[in-house]
Amino acid sequence: MEKYIILTDKDEIPKTTLSPVYHYEKLLETASDSFTFPDDLDENTPAAMCYTTATTGLPKGVIYSHRSIYLHSLMEALPDVLGISERDVVMPVVPMFHVLSWGLPFTCAWLGAKLVMPGKVLTPEALCTLMEQQKVTISAGVPTIWMGIYQHLENGAKYDFSSLRYIVNGGSAVSATQIAAFEKNYGINIIHAYGMTETSPVVLTSTPKSYMDNWSEEKKYAIRAKQGLLVPGLEMKVVNDNGEEVKWDGKEMGELCVRGPWITGEYYNEPERSAENIRDGWLHTNDIVTVDEEGFLLIQDRAKDLIKSGGEWISSVDLENTIMAHPAVAEAAVIAIPHPRWQERPMACVVLKEAQKGHR
Repeated sequence: MEKYIILTDKDEIPKTTLSPVYHYEKLLETASDSFTFPDDLDENTPAAMCYTTATTGLPKGVIYSHRSIYLHSLMEALPDVLGISERDVVMPVVPMFHVLSWGLPFTCAWLGAKLVMPGKVLTPEALCTLMEQQKVTISAGVPTIWMGIYQHLENGAKYDFSSLRYIVNGGSAVSATQIAAFEKNYGINIIHAYGMTETSPVVLTSTPKSYMDNWSEEKKYAIRAKQGLLVPGLEMKVVNDNGEEVKWDGKEMGELCVRGPWITGEYYNEPERSAENIRDGWLHTNDIVTVDEEGFLLIQDRAKDLIKSGGEWISSVDLENTIMAHPAVAEAAVIAIPHPRWQERPMACVVLKEAQKGHR
């Protein structure tokens, strides 16, 4: 029989059509102090489940086992991934239902790192104040969060970010121009990361190699703007429409496929949809990418978001990053619109910075 547990700060359970329901806090109060947890739990037992955000079709459930979470946490703490240690104060600006907050609560609990949860107030002022007061060393979130903070700082807000080692950006890309602006203007280092609900989620992080310290400034920011290197423990390949692996030359495009101990092997109760995306042990991500000679991967677009114009493929991500490099632009999104001659043409939706509004 299914039962539902409601998490609420109120004394009474809110009105609901679910049945039977239990109040989380009151349920805890009735728990026995002598309860002992089983010590023979199989590591492959399901521990949690999240649903994809479903850019195409209905959401799909992904189950995480105790083993996959353990191994993902071990990888996430490695120096060339996120380098988390007991000394860190980590503030994930991403909810637990979003791929288990990118695995950060588990990694922090295992290592003994302090975890700062920002709650529902995610304004730039509230987040900056928390980072300053709690002496946050690592934070993680999506570009919307960081762009909001950047504009807040540009408007004159002052904070002490001396404790902050870096912020992790995921969900979508930030450009080399934006990475440089954060670092040069406010001393904030950005690390790109890539993953999916199906991958627990971390697959790539853009941590430059040691000898890249001697590269030119332009080349260093360009490499950091990529989604990065494959993390230890996983395998990847990039294939064309014929299933053939493409060259790692930074030019030839293909679909990213990954496999490994924390990559899902199936969707929950979805055998047909599992067969569409998971073939011969490889998860087909639907992300079209290039890989350079150093092994750094750059997402060109989602397979369904590439713009076909006059026989050429145009990356909406590249166009967005180019537009975002303009000093007057706060946000930009590029979509395809029908065209009678060229089949499709890109159209940019642009939000100007406050100081630029009203000007042409």
